[in-house]
Amino acid sequence: MGTFIGHVYPGLFLLSYGLYQAIVVSKAVIVNENLLDPSCSPKNKGRWARLWEISYRGLLKMVTGSTLIAYEISCIKGGLRLMNKELPPRFMHPKEWQHLTMFILLTLSGCVDVTSKNLLPRRCVLLEKGTLVLAFYVLLMLLLSHVQGSAGIELQIHSLLILVVFLLMLVLTIELWAPDTFHLSLIENFLFLMMGSWLVQAGFILYRPVTGYPWQDDDISDIMFITTFFCWHVMINALCLLGIYSVSSIWHRWYRPGLKLTRFKENPYYTHTEGPVYKLLPEVEESEKGDQALLLSESSLSDRA
Repeated sequence: MGTFIGHVYPGLFLLSYGLYQAIVVSKAVIVNENLLDPSCSPKNKGRWARLWEISYRGLLKMVTGSTLIAYEISCIKGGLRLMNKELPPRFMHPKEWQHLTMFILLTLSGCVDVTSKNLLPRRCVLLEKGTLVLAFYVLLMLLLSHVQGSAGIELQIHSLLILVVFLLMLVLTIELWAPDTFHLSLIENFLFLMMGSWLVQAGFILYRPVTGYPWQDDDISDIMFITTFFCWHVMINALCLLGIYSVSSIWHRWYRPGLKLTRFKENPYYTHTEGPVYKLLPEVEESEKGDQALLLSESSLSDRA
């Protein structure tokens, strides 16, 4: 990962993941679907209907994680070894082993997603969320150790990345108890976009600066502009989420106007906010009226007696 490609490829994956999740969440909110299991299957289910049930999110994690593992191993000259043959033996390639651990966690998270959605008798969303939270807890610990020995520009870039990972870890942890919450899903998508775009930016800053000249660790202006660029990423990603929601809303209102009404009718958990929340059934009302009439008649007879 200590290369330009090693930063850009994971960043592009996180960007793609965040954009996909933003589209899914926007559609689910607009048409009043369940955020945990939004409907994306076509109306006419035919021979290829099962393809819509595949966990593409899990497959994307597995393919990306496996590709990055192979790339990380191929970049090490002489092969990836844990310890050398000297006496006393020393650990070798500490940062590469940390990168490898991150990519293995990504691949395992994808395996859990596919297993939960396509192999288990019933999908276990808690298992998927728990695995993702565990992966980010480990990722945060690895990043805190990863910055040891860094200084200047590299330390500032990784410190801001650690901030994003920490916030994302908190949001994912809260989602274990409130998984079907729009606001948390929106913040989660925003942080995934931030993490992805910042990794791509870090690749250009550290390895391929636009000016052709490396950034200076002892120049305070360069370090200050790192934070300025990070703030620009915050604004751009927030506008990106707003644009995705706006385009999705216009699309479903003008090009698929019947979808919203259909979802409201089909969704058994949709509750209209106007009027009483609880309403007695006609049979219950009639039985209660009969009981009340019987009590009144009994009370009148007792009074006469």
